Formats: sequence, structure tokens, C-alpha cells
Amino acid sequence: MPFRYFIKNLLLPPGIFLLLLVLAWWLRNARPRLARSLFVIALVGLWAMSLPIVVEWAAKGIERIPPLPQSQWATLAQHADAIVVLGSGRERNDPSWNADIPTGVALERMRYAARMAKASGLPILVTGGLHYGEPPSEAAIMAESLQNDFGVTVRWQEGESRTTWENATLTAAVLQPLGIKRVVVVTQAWHMPRSVWSFEKAGFTVVPAPVGFLSVDNARPFGGWTPEARAVGQSGQLLNEAAGMVGYRLFYR
Repeated sequence: MPFRYFIKNLLLPPGIFLLLLVLAWWLRNARPRLARSLFVIALVGLWAMSLPIVVEWAAKGIERIPPLPQSQWATLAQHADAIVVLGSGRERNDPSWNADIPTGVALERMRYAARMAKASGLPILVTGGLHYGEPPSEAAIMAESLQNDFGVTVRWQEGESRTTWENATLTAAVLQPLGIKRVVVVTQAWHMPRSVWSFEKAGFTVVPAPVGFLSVDNARPFGGWTPEARAVGQSGQLLNEAAGMVGYRLFYR
């Protein structure tokens, strides 16, 4: 698993652009024209990834599923039987809490799910396995936080999954024997198309509830045309998601 992530991070931007810079330096004497071309490609790629406006444009191609209107939350029980919240890693041994805690992205999902659960009365399942290969699972961390921070009791925990596909299939193993085949899925807007696809393949009817849209105008200075460190990470997330969607359609038919 660590080797797979190393290769993925190396071949996807910004890793591939850094690799091109190293290659350009190595070829600077033997193949100067090629080295200059590689340098320009890498520089332009890194610059584009750092622009918030590029993040906004790219996200519009991925975040195709609209938000779930708050006006529909109270009647969700007519269309679904449970809310499924997908994990998003964990912060290990946070000094403020002296424990592992959910990531900011996970908290965004949990807050949304907690509001919907209180409005609809639907039970919650949290899904997410071991991060760093050590307990507790993402699911256990989220369940504790939902109880202590949002006053919502989690009914089911799925604590073995490592991928979105496993989120779906292992959740199916928990819920479908109970007769639950209609679920509200809560995850980031850029992650929602792959999540809906995976859960439908696992046999669910899905009500998408995306959060954390990147395709909106976030009031960046100069219209988002100035580089920002945060944009590099967001661009990487979008590229990883696009690659993941292609890979899932190839390998999980």
C-alpha cells in the first residue's frame, strides 16, 4: 500500500512536474533543448496548479452533482433509509486533544450529516478503515466526534475500508442484509461522482449530499489569478479524482 501511494504521488501532479524539473537538470548538458522544454512544461504546470481560478474551472468539470436543498432534509426518510458518511483520513495524535481526530474535510462531512440526521430522523453509518495502518479506524474516530461534538449517535460503523470502492461494498455488507438499499451519501462535491458510481454498483439507490464545493467563486484576490499554496493541494485532489474515476470504470465494471 505505501509503495502504491508513492508511485501515484510521483506520477500525478505536482509530483510529475517535480520529476520533470529533475530530469531537465540532469539533461541540461547532454540534451539542452529537451531540458529547456521539460523545464517549461514543469514550470507552466506548477504555475497553473497554483491558481485558484484553474481550480474553479477544473472543479466545474467534476462537481456535476448539485447540492441537496435544505428544504428536502425533513422529508429525506421518504427517499432513503440511512445516511452514509465517507471518511477522509485522520490527524494522528493531535496535541490539543492528545488523541487522533477527524480531518477538517471529515468534519465538514460530519457536520452536514448531523444536520440532516436531526432534520430527517435517519440513522447514520460512518465508513472508513485504518489510516497509517493503526487503530482506531476512521469510522470509530468519526463516530466519537459525531456523538461528542454534534450530539448524534452513530448506529453503524464500517471500519475496514481503504478506498471509495471498499466504502461502498463493505457498507453494502453491513446495510443490505438489514434490507437497507436506499442511502444518502455524504462526501465532498469533487468526490461525489465516483462515490455515487461505486455505491450504485454495490446495489444502492443513492441520494447524493455533496459538500465542500470548489467550483464556486471563493472571492480570491485578483479574480483567482495569483498563485496560492492552497490551490496546489486542491488541484492535486481534482487530478487524483479524475484519475480515480477513469481507473474505477476500467477495473470495477
